[in-house]
Order: sequence, then structure tokens, then C-alpha cells
Amino acid sequence: MTKRVELVFDFVSPNAYLVWWPLRELVDQYEAELDVIPVFLAGMHKLTGNAPPMIRDAEVKGKNAYAQLEMDRFIAKHGLTRYRLHPQFPFNSITLQRMLQAACEDGRGVQFVEALLRPIWEDGLDVFDPQAIGAVLAAAGFDAADLFARAQTDAVKQGLAANTDAVVERGAFGIPTMWVGDEMFFGKERLGQVEEELAKG
Repeated sequence: MTKRVELVFDFVSPNAYLVWWPLRELVDQYEAELDVIPVFLAGMHKLTGNAPPMIRDAEVKGKNAYAQLEMDRFIAKHGLTRYRLHPQFPFNSITLQRMLQAACEDGRGVQFVEALLRPIWEDGLDVFDPQAIGAVLAAAGFDAADLFARAQTDAVKQGLAANTDAVVERGAFGIPTMWVGDEMFFGKERLGQVEEELAKG
């Protein structure tokens, strides 16, 4: 039976970008399937009482500096040197997430993520410019107008909210959260554990 990796995902998370490419390599290596679960990270934080690390740990001497050191190490290890902190960070990702929800409903969630991830986190794509986003999506073979329209529908809005509630109910509190079967892993530093789980066959 083919293994499946579920990834909780929101475009606003730098760690969602950083984990994506190494995770894709693992998934391909072990001939597994990747399921993207679109959520609204701000909603997750509200439900769990969590907060972005730079805010949550701001008063803890040395902690954010060490987190940056670990991020730099991860970037170097995986060759993600084109990564740039987005100039609009932290941006409101709700429209992007609803569009991703619509793409997932079409079975094209992975393709949607890969169409936008590099433009956002490497090229600084203006996430509030529908024309710029639409051009990128069109180049990747998406009907951007359709996705923008569906992002405004109650069904898609409710689907994203339901996903957010569901992952919190399963124990998620941040991004990246991954499941292999019933085993949950949090953080890009857990990729080695994800690999061990996939290797079990």
C-alpha cells in the first residue's frame, strides 16, 4: 500500500517553503503520495493559543537568535539559498489559502503550491496583486479567474475553516505539521523521523 504524507500548509509560513522541497524529495524517494492540507495559520494560532516564534519567544534571551542559526543551517544543508524573507511578511494569506483549497478540491493542490512557492519566497511576488498572482498561475496552467472566484464562495471558505479545525483537533498547533499514517511530526527538523517512518514500508 502506498504511503501518504499529509502536510499542513499555509503560504505565509517561511517554514512551509523551507520544508517543501526536501519533503518532496523524500516523498519521491519512497514512492509515497503527498497530500496538502490548506489551513489558515492565524486561525490555528487563535485556536491553540500559539503565536509566531519571533513574537512568542521575543523575551527569551538567545532563543530567536538560535532559531535563526538553525534556519541558516537548514538552508545551507538543503541548498535553499534563493530563499528571501518576503517583503510583505507577515502577510494575510486568506485569499491564497482559499484558492489553494479550491485547487485541492480539483486534485491539483501540489501543483498550485509549486506554482507560487518560489515566486513568493524567492522572488518576493506581491501577494496582494491579483494580476501578478494570476499571471504566475496562468503560466502554470491554472484558470486564475476561476480560482479567485471560487475563493469567494461559502463552500470554499467553509472548507478551509473545516480543515483548520480538523488539524487542530488532530493535535497540530503550527507549520509544518506532517502526518505519515497516524504518526504526527512537527517542524522541518523532523524530516529524518519522517524518512524513518516512510522507510518502514
